[in-house]
Amino acid sequence: MTISDEIRRLHELHQAGALTDAEFARAKERLLDGAPGQPAGDGDLASEFSRLRRSRANRWLGGVCGGLGRASGVDAWIWRLVFVLFTISFGFGLVIYILLWIFVPEEEPLPGGDIIGK
Repeated sequence: MTISDEIRRLHELHQAGALTDAEFARAKERLLDGAPGQPAGDGDLASEFSRLRRSRANRWLGGVCGGLGRASGVDAWIWRLVFVLFTISFGFGLVIYILLWIFVPEEEPLPGGDIIGK
């Protein structure tokens, strides 16, 4: 689906009353900016992966699932479940998690102590 199709769909939802003015503006802005979790027009896998960061706020161990959740738009608990199922079923879920923990950088805190992307 192209960006124009997505904007048209958002406009139809806005006209139907399913989206408020503020929600429509935020959704359109995220769509045009190519934010994680939203369909992007020309984004490739390498640029999407380069924006992946481990979460400081949404973490149990290393923040990998929180970062994947933010980058993909899927809740972090689903990523946690996927890693557990892959560990139990195939045995390599833990290895992948540890590799991501090592190689994916942690998100940087803002000067005021807040966290980027929170």
